[in-house]
Amino acid sequence: MRFSKSLLIIALAGSLTACGGSDKKTVDMTDSVDEMTNQMGEMAESHQFTVQVTNLTAAQPFSPVAVIAHTDGMLWQIGEPASSALELMAEGGDNSELLASEYNLQSASAESPLPPGQQVTMVLTTGELDSLKISVATMLVNTNDAFTGLNAIDVSSLAVNESLSRTSFSYDAGTEANSEAAGTIPGPADSGEGFNEMRDDINRVAMHPGVVTQDDGLASSVLTSQYKFDNPVARIVITRTQ
Repeated sequence: MRFSKSLLIIALAGSLTACGGSDKKTVDMTDSVDEMTNQMGEMAESHQFTVQVTNLTAAQPFSPVAVIAHTDGMLWQIGEPASSALELMAEGGDNSELLASEYNLQSASAESPLPPGQQVTMVLTTGELDSLKISVATMLVNTNDAFTGLNAIDVSSLAVNESLSRTSFSYDAGTEANSEAAGTIPGPADSGEGFNEMRDDINRVAMHPGVVTQDDGLASSVLTSQYKFDNPVARIVITRTQ
């Protein structure tokens, strides 16, 4: 938003004239208007980032990718229990609670799942830059509760048109046993149940061990070897564009 310095001066000068102000006060007021204009300009300043996510797996679609700008908090911590918001996303691909966190300055979600080998780009715009962090989260949907992303990556020092690139590993939310059983996997390999509030696993976030599949001896698994994945599972590029 642009503010007219002349209009501000006229308005304030008129106010002083009504109070018996002098020409000297009107001259001094120019400095005050300059300061006010600068403050308004700072309030209106915005910083924009694009976040590009590429699915590196062979047969693991990603749930709609969530990207979040924040200054406080982390989406997960290795060795600690997953939040209910992370559990909801890691078991069923539902990122709504992650996007609605009170710590978010701004958040965005891809409109649809991200197929293997494809990429998606999202945009975040925020007025905050000091201590600014960006997090990314998405589920590997042909699993019980595997997810990937970036956790509170500091982008406050990125210059305009500067990028940072990271690859991300797979994590296990620890909220659902990796049974691979029929009816427990929400992706197209099974079209089974997604989120279940009961936690029947180790109840802490860890690196994911990978899927076993029926081809490697887990007879009850609905997965075949095509659904196996190696790390890294995603490439994420963050670029400051404004």
